[in-house]
Amino acid sequence: MKRLFNLIKNKYFLAGMAFLVWMFFFDRNDVASQYDYRTKVEKLEEEKDFYTAEIAKADKELKELTTNVNSLEKFAREKYLMKRDNEDVFVVVDSTENINKN
Repeated sequence: MKRLFNLIKNKYFLAGMAFLVWMFFFDRNDVASQYDYRTKVEKLEEEKDFYTAEIAKADKELKELTTNVNSLEKFAREKYLMKRDNEDVFVVVDSTENINKN
């Protein structure tokens, strides 16, 4: 018991404990802030990976559209419902898509 009392009375121990308490709870970069920063960084890295993949996919599609006339025609027909003069376009909508969107 006396040893514990001496340890608590030690000015270096008290200064160290005060420093640790300050750093863990009151500092601008305390433990909770560091955790929040880490989760934000992880989320942003996931978004970066997603957008990098989307950019690569868009670049690949753009290259395909600019080099291949058949793929350009297919893209125009599918995305913009374009047609030739002697054709009719019928749009078939899946009823399960409408249910899932609502």
